[in-house]
Amino acid sequence: MKTQLLSLALMASLAACSGGNPFETEDDTTDNGGGVTDGETVGDGEGTGINRDGIPPGTQGASPNASIFRSEARVDGDGVDSGNGFATGMTYNSADDTFTVDNIAFDGDRPYDRGTAVSSLSLKANGEGRFQVYEAPTVAIDPVNEERINQLRYRAVYGVSQNSVTDSNGNTRPTTQFAIVRTGNYVDYGFGGFIYQRDTEVTLPDTLQATFRGHSAGLRDNSQGGGLQYTTADVTVDIDHDDFNDGQTILGDGVKGEITDRRVFNLDGVDITEQVANSLGEGVTEIPDVLFVIGPDVLDTNGEIVTEIQSQIVNDEGEASIYEEGTFYAIVSGEDPDEIVGVYVLESGDGFRDTSGFIVYRNDPE
Repeated sequence: MKTQLLSLALMASLAACSGGNPFETEDDTTDNGGGVTDGETVGDGEGTGINRDGIPPGTQGASPNASIFRSEARVDGDGVDSGNGFATGMTYNSADDTFTVDNIAFDGDRPYDRGTAVSSLSLKANGEGRFQVYEAPTVAIDPVNEERINQLRYRAVYGVSQNSVTDSNGNTRPTTQFAIVRTGNYVDYGFGGFIYQRDTEVTLPDTLQATFRGHSAGLRDNSQGGGLQYTTADVTVDIDHDDFNDGQTILGDGVKGEITDRRVFNLDGVDITEQVANSLGEGVTEIPDVLFVIGPDVLDTNGEIVTEIQSQIVNDEGEASIYEEGTFYAIVSGEDPDEIVGVYVLESGDGFRDTSGFIVYRNDPE
């Protein structure tokens, strides 16, 4: 049985503490050619034969000695087709700083351009963007009658590691990457997707503990009326390489963490965090922190993490209730290891969903 990281009493004190504005893979390491590429469209990343419950589709026969990519599954938990995971063929075009997405209807007839009102999302003091933002074209043109066709409002958030790796052909690329595509034009969540990947190996130690710190950025949509917003946060991940085990068999390293200092911005880049927090209940002034659920079978030998996460709201009487629940997906990277890439998805009872990507480091290269 999994055990909550903190008691409700301690969780209550944390929930009140939150805090300014802020992919190319080698052919011999991924079985179906998926992943985010630079200038080359890739497969749809659906894959088959994943041998661990909870891990998203992607690389088959994953190994700690090879690159790995994962993408959002197309079928939701009820076995019914949803808009999740439809975005495929994600391609960053470095020559003109554009982003291409396949399999999404009414997201323009050309690549996404770098955002205008919001071109990047960052928590760095100097405002330099860690995560790039791209906007789908607002109109397409019928070539026969030259009529303008209004498009849906799609945004993409693309993040790359500040570390790089050089392959056998002499090509240099980021060690880790992620991309998220969402829209706010459907009554339900609508069509979109995400992908995250490691383009190097990992060596996990047998003992000791390690901590990783960094940031996240993503998109917040709503299933009960549409709308789209940007999100940022601080992310901390701790790993215990000594446990869990039963004396003979390793049951997967223990992982805990937290997502704090969560901010929300509208599509014009205006910080609306206080407004969002106030909507959560009387006396709520900040968006609650997110904590991991600790238990075995979280980090496997390939360096992949899948774990449950949740946030709670504490009312004026000190009573805590769950606000969001979701899943934290990640891949550990490097010989030390030295970084982790991934995506977390949180859904609330009032229909909001935060899909954010992150890259965290043993030594955060601020």
